[in-house]
Amino acid sequence: MRRAKSGDMGAFEELVNRHERRVYSLARRILRHEHDAEDVTQQTLLSAVEHLPEFREEASFATWLLRIATHAALKMLRKRRGLPTVSLEQAAEPADDEGTIPHPEFIADWRENPLVLAQQAETRRLLDEALNELDEKHRLVFLLRDVEGLSVRETAEALELSEANVKVRLLRARLQLRERLTRAFGDESKRLQPHAHAP
Repeated sequence: MRRAKSGDMGAFEELVNRHERRVYSLARRILRHEHDAEDVTQQTLLSAVEHLPEFREEASFATWLLRIATHAALKMLRKRRGLPTVSLEQAAEPADDEGTIPHPEFIADWRENPLVLAQQAETRRLLDEALNELDEKHRLVFLLRDVEGLSVRETAEALELSEANVKVRLLRARLQLRERLTRAFGDESKRLQPHAHAP
């Protein structure tokens, strides 16, 4: 990093080689379009070169790069849809602030060990499908926090949200994904009827 910041392009190229696939993977999951993800990856790397001297190393290089990629991908999403560029915080629905938790419809023990399932190709396909079914605002938070490993604070900064909003959206995303996957992997014979939470 120090060599790259001092102008050593070979060192920067080494950083790019380490992180390029991760940037592309995040952009692909956000945009769900290969060509757009390639464009965002290229924009992200060009922006990183341009702004590298400003990188204060308060976060890791990977985190900084993923923030740039997230902003670039969100900008492309808004442009694609012809929407004005506003922060996601401004676009939050009132329910986010209420912090209500949806009740799951399908509750059952899983037939197999989740760790074993996660290593199977079929499970990865179902996970991708389940992610694609999430609302964009929940999917983005889940991708940054649980897939890419950003902290709540870093996710909030990347998406221009409050940390509380990130936590609510993350909880909702996790619950929705769990229910979707439980419908695929849950043991029907051990299914429990959902019940209302105590006040």
